[in-house]
Amino acid sequence: MEQVTVSTLGQRYPIFIGPGLLASLDAHVLPLAPTRIALISNQTVMDLHGAAVLAACERVAPTRVLCVEDGETAKCLASLGSVLDGMAAAGLDRRSLVVALGGGVVGDLAGFAAAVYMRGIGFVQVPTTLLAQVDSSVGGKTGINLAAGKNLVGAFHQPVAVVSDTDTLKTLPARELSAGLAEVIKHGLLADLAYLDQTERDLPALLDGKADALARAIAGSCRIKAQVVGRDEREAGERALLNLGHTFGHAIENLSGYGHYLHGEAVGLGLCLAADLSHRLGLIGQSEAQRVWQLVGAARLPTAMPGLAVADMMTAMRGDKKAFAGQVKFVVLTALGRAQTRAVDDALIESLLRDHGFA
Repeated sequence: MEQVTVSTLGQRYPIFIGPGLLASLDAHVLPLAPTRIALISNQTVMDLHGAAVLAACERVAPTRVLCVEDGETAKCLASLGSVLDGMAAAGLDRRSLVVALGGGVVGDLAGFAAAVYMRGIGFVQVPTTLLAQVDSSVGGKTGINLAAGKNLVGAFHQPVAVVSDTDTLKTLPARELSAGLAEVIKHGLLADLAYLDQTERDLPALLDGKADALARAIAGSCRIKAQVVGRDEREAGERALLNLGHTFGHAIENLSGYGHYLHGEAVGLGLCLAADLSHRLGLIGQSEAQRVWQLVGAARLPTAMPGLAVADMMTAMRGDKKAFAGQVKFVVLTALGRAQTRAVDDALIESLLRDHGFA
């Protein structure tokens, strides 16, 4: 087992990474001494991993299972209300605990429920997808979507622990594995060229689900994100760099209908567009931009998504939560391994989108 620590101004918590951790989850939950536990998941994940986690939780405290829909559509106000009602019906109090078992959707929703129930109770992230293990389970961003955009309602609420059992990735569909690699690539692009190089070398092993390569990628991404979050917990500055590719990606998810493309698929194309934008701004060379496109494609992620209109993309990006007064700031690369935020003229973005097949 490997351990990474996240340290913010107000909290310090561990990320445990390794095989066989679900069955021993109680060892990580027991020191928290919760009065009750709400285990929040979906039926697909419960069928695969729920028995071991439920047994571990029940060794600690009375546990109520609350299942939500599978997929991005679960991140909505109706699902949040249902989960909160279930927590109240189960008698959770301020010393109770939420355990989020699943991918990024479950983690975001369960974390937000924990943030607002009785003005905030503790929660443990137990991510079961690569994307959640390398990114969304770490850093305390929780939330749900509105029709107007992704993650427009949410809260910063750090978990008390993250338990990433790499054995859960053995049941992950190939498409979901590739989606997680988008965030792995993102971390290398914005913060660590050596890690990006390692990811490129490991890519065949990662796509084959090799345990050592996956554990290396998870730990590397968690270290990068932990360092950034530790310096800027609430995205006042540096943490915004973690949105590399996401301004484009969130707009694609919104316009195509949440769930049509996986989050990592939309982010993968977003990384390609951000790389080309960086080149057009004169910040990186053409060969560096092409390397990003090639790496995203080699990860078996889509590098084109036809049928989306330029005008609709511009409207969606202006409605993104990172926009201010309708002005969108993009995360761009100043080199492979370094990034910055920059306001960009609309005409340049529109030209970029048209050149890449947007109508």
